[in-house]
Amino acid sequence: MSWRGSTSPSDRIFASLPYLLPMAAALPYGVQLLEQLGLTAIVQLLAPVMFLNSGFIGLAVFIALFALVVNNPNISHFIRFNVFQSLLVGIILSLLSLVLPLLIKMFIFLPGIDVINQTLSNTLFLGVFALGIYGIVQSLLGRYAEVPTISEVVYSQLR
Repeated sequence: MSWRGSTSPSDRIFASLPYLLPMAAALPYGVQLLEQLGLTAIVQLLAPVMFLNSGFIGLAVFIALFALVVNNPNISHFIRFNVFQSLLVGIILSLLSLVLPLLIKMFIFLPGIDVINQTLSNTLFLGVFALGIYGIVQSLLGRYAEVPTISEVVYSQLR
């Protein structure tokens, strides 16, 4: 949905970079899957970005992106949209990472809980990773990455 105007190549690149943050944050959930598939190079490629998601640095990056990019009307709508959408994906991932261990501890008595835990972790990783790849590709093509509910929230909040 490019009704907000055309995008320059630099806008496309800057709009695609924030999707690396939720992808790196989701890596711990998919390490075992990546090892089984022999794709450990992905972990090594995103290791520098994983540093940006750790502790207070992650919080500082979040606040900086939100305050300096999302709330700055001088930056193109295309970049602000993609940054905000990637931040929302990161927030959703953070919330799920808080809930998932609680659910596993509540149902620890179930047989096969380890398989359920691994399945949920792999699903979470694959979902965030697929969404990140989709966002990067759409951004590089100059298109808005339309993710059903998340994009509607972003559109409603950006002025």
